[in-house]
Amino acid sequence: MEQRIQKIIAQMGVTSRRGAEELIASGRVTINGKVAELGMKADPSKDHIKVSGKLLTRREPKVYLMLNKPRGVVTSLSDPEGRPTVKDFIKGTRYRVFPVGRLDYDSEGLLLLTNDGDFANGLMHPSRKIPKTYVVKVKGMIEDERLRKLRAGVRLEDGRTLPARARFIRKSESNSWIEMTITEGRKRLVRRMVEAVGHPALKLRRISINGISLGGLKTGEVRPLTDKELQVLRKEISGGSHQEGLTDKQ
Repeated sequence: MEQRIQKIIAQMGVTSRRGAEELIASGRVTINGKVAELGMKADPSKDHIKVSGKLLTRREPKVYLMLNKPRGVVTSLSDPEGRPTVKDFIKGTRYRVFPVGRLDYDSEGLLLLTNDGDFANGLMHPSRKIPKTYVVKVKGMIEDERLRKLRAGVRLEDGRTLPARARFIRKSESNSWIEMTITEGRKRLVRRMVEAVGHPALKLRRISINGISLGGLKTGEVRPLTDKELQVLRKEISGGSHQEGLTDKQ
């Protein structure tokens, strides 16, 4: 059966659908020897589809992993600067997987990896507004007024943020630890939000995605998602979360 070429590439676990579109746009995908274009269709059971010269031959079993990413690791499978990447922590994985979204080089914590392009695309789609929770060490002693600003939404250079959950956890010397939950996927959003209210982030750790948490997973460790965790995430993807942000009166 014919399908759009970007969907085929995603289903075969090469990359997400968005990543597949980038591969096609760069001319690295061919169908029966001809360079593919966005929107073209193919039948993976009949057509010869190549990505960067490699033939897509079979559909691999779906793999879903959780990594507790260390700080100072690039959320990528390769890095031109030679820095450590998440690939260094999944060498025992039999099938090729890719990160679902990003986690900054200077940040740590929960990162999902998979070879299921539709699953990844569903989690990253802006319409889902899937909550992600972070523990952040910020500079200085944060006041309730600044927390209220975070909860109401902060004006940034690329637009006002949606309301977030934000609560004080504890103080550390002259700094503060807070917990924040956001529903947007903008680049370095948590860091930019706390800086906008006058408290730059010193450390940042993601602890959960849609209620799926790190638990006792140690830094640098990886494990498969449980069936229950997958069920929760798939339900969110299929049902969609169309809330306009989060409210928190704490």
